[in-house]
Amino acid sequence: MQQIKIYLYTMKKIFYIALVILVALFPLMTIAQSQGKMQTLKMPCKLLNGISEREYSIYLPGSYDTNKQKIYPVLYLMHGGGGSNTDWEKIYHISEVANSLISNGSINEMVIVCAEGNHQNMMYFNAEKDNNGSPDWKYEDYFFNELIPYIEKIYRVKSDKGGRAIGGFSMGGGAATVYGVHHPECFCMVYDISGYLRRQPLEFLKNDPSAAWRQQVIENNNPIVRINNGTKDEVSAWKKTDWKIAVGDKDFTLEANMDLMKAFRGKGVPCSMYVNDGAHDAKWVISVLEDVLKRTNRNFENR
Repeated sequence: MQQIKIYLYTMKKIFYIALVILVALFPLMTIAQSQGKMQTLKMPCKLLNGISEREYSIYLPGSYDTNKQKIYPVLYLMHGGGGSNTDWEKIYHISEVANSLISNGSINEMVIVCAEGNHQNMMYFNAEKDNNGSPDWKYEDYFFNELIPYIEKIYRVKSDKGGRAIGGFSMGGGAATVYGVHHPECFCMVYDISGYLRRQPLEFLKNDPSAAWRQQVIENNNPIVRINNGTKDEVSAWKKTDWKIAVGDKDFTLEANMDLMKAFRGKGVPCSMYVNDGAHDAKWVISVLEDVLKRTNRNFENR
C-alpha cells in the first residue's frame, strides 16, 4: 500500500512538473508557429526591355495563411546600388526584426515587399534609349504599373495610400524619395535611409563603364531640385505624406540628405531627420530597421 502511495505521489509530481513546463513553453510554441517568413519569387514582366520575369522577395506575417479574411498594409523596400532584393533578408535580417517587433506587440502585422532593382540595369528610374548606347529602361513604370498591381492582385494587401509605405537604402533610398515626390498619392510614409539623391563624384565609380549613364539618370530625377521647384498643388500633396531621413554622420550622402531636408523645410513640408554615428554600410541599415518598421506601423495605425 505504501509503495502505491509513493508511486501515485511520484506520478502526480511528474504530472505537475510537465504541466508547468508546458505552460511555460506554450507562448514560445505559439510565437514559433506564428512567425512570418520571407520568400523569393518571380513575377511576369513586360515593361522592362528584354525581361520576361522579374524577381522579388516578400515577407508574409504569421497569420497570413490562417486568417484568410485579413487584408494587410504593405511596406515596399528598395535595396542599394549593386545589391539585390534578397539583401533585406540575407544581410539586414528583416524578417527577424519584424517577427520580434510583432511578437512583443511593438508593431502590427504587415506585408513587406522587396523589389529587385539591379539585374540587367541598376536603375530605379525611367531612361530613354539614345545614340550614346544608353538603354531603354522603364523601371519606374514597371514599379507602379506592374509590380504594385501584381502584389495587390496576388496578395491580400491594402491598395490605398493609407495602407502603403515605401523606404530604401542608398540608391533605394533615393528611389523611395523620388517615388514619394512623383507619386504622393501612393504612400503614407517615405523612409529614406542614406538616400543617394543626386550626382556625386565618387572614386569607386571611376572604373564603372555605366556609371556616367546612371549618374545622369539620377541627376535627371534629383528630388531636391524637384522639391525646390514644387508647385503649390505639389507641396500640398507632399504635406500629406510622412517623410523621414536617417543618415550617418560619416556617410558620403550626408550633405545631399541635409539639402533634401532644407528643401522640404523651405516649402513648409514636415520632415524628420535623424543623424547619428554611422557610415554608408549594413551596420547603419540594421541600426535603423526597427525605427523603419515602427514608424511605418504608426502611419498605418493613424490612417
